[in-house]
Amino acid sequence: MVDSIRGSINTGMDIASAGKQTAGVKESGFADVLKDSIEKVNSIQSEADQAIKGLSTGQVNNIHETMIAIEKANLSFNMMVQVRNKLVSAYEEIMRTQV
Repeated sequence: MVDSIRGSINTGMDIASAGKQTAGVKESGFADVLKDSIEKVNSIQSEADQAIKGLSTGQVNNIHETMIAIEKANLSFNMMVQVRNKLVSAYEEIMRTQV
């Protein structure tokens, strides 16, 4: 019975370490993930701006794609704001924790 428990623990450790051992892929920290997400939101906002400019100058006649780009930018920005709110809330909770 003890051997079966040890086997399952070793298997669990193998699975956990397998996720960390990616061949040639740099592990990114939380700051890198956050920075990449902000850059992606910024690029989506830029795409929406380009779609608006194209529609207003008459280069693009498809209002549907423009509205989709605007809503996509709006949703991504709102999601970023909510993530920021959660981060601030978590930080405040940690600061209230007594050591």
